[in-house]
Amino acid sequence: MPDAPSSEAPTERLATFGGGCFWCVEAVYRLLNGVRRVDPGYAGGTVPHPTYEAVCTGRTGHAEVVQIAYDPRIVSYRDLVRIFFTVHDPTTVNRQGNDVGPQYRSVIFVRDSDEERTVREVISEVTNERLYSRPIVTEVVPFTAFYPAEEYHREYFERHPEQAYCQFVIAPKVAKFRRQYADRLRRP
Repeated sequence: MPDAPSSEAPTERLATFGGGCFWCVEAVYRLLNGVRRVDPGYAGGTVPHPTYEAVCTGRTGHAEVVQIAYDPRIVSYRDLVRIFFTVHDPTTVNRQGNDVGPQYRSVIFVRDSDEERTVREVISEVTNERLYSRPIVTEVVPFTAFYPAEEYHREYFERHPEQAYCQFVIAPKVAKFRRQYADRLRRP
């Protein structure tokens, strides 16, 4: 006899965000309690199964993104979105710091109308709080596909802390996140 369908809420959901270099965004979300997995990859383009080299040309339409698997009983989608708007600059078009091109755009890929509504509400809150002096330009678009990045991109910050990019770009973002969200950090 087959098992009866469960009425419990799912214990794992996915969120897909692009906030510049995926190494930076991955490093931050890996620290958050309730996040099970953070996979760097590509989304939003027209080329199936793109490579890093192809995405870097800016001609595939893909953004560098992270796909976050999280437990909604521990961390909400709203929390993930709110954090997203504090760990990168959502006011610059096609750039984060010295990383320039459409692959570094600020973008949230939504899976349904509830997620879209949540993102728009958070954008409104962040705007009303005047967290940024310029308007938020983050794209909010329907999720279509996620393509995992090459293996060498996974856990890049943790595996290469000596790299200059890690020391001067990622480490300050991670330190800021640790201070700002100390009560939300994953426990060892």
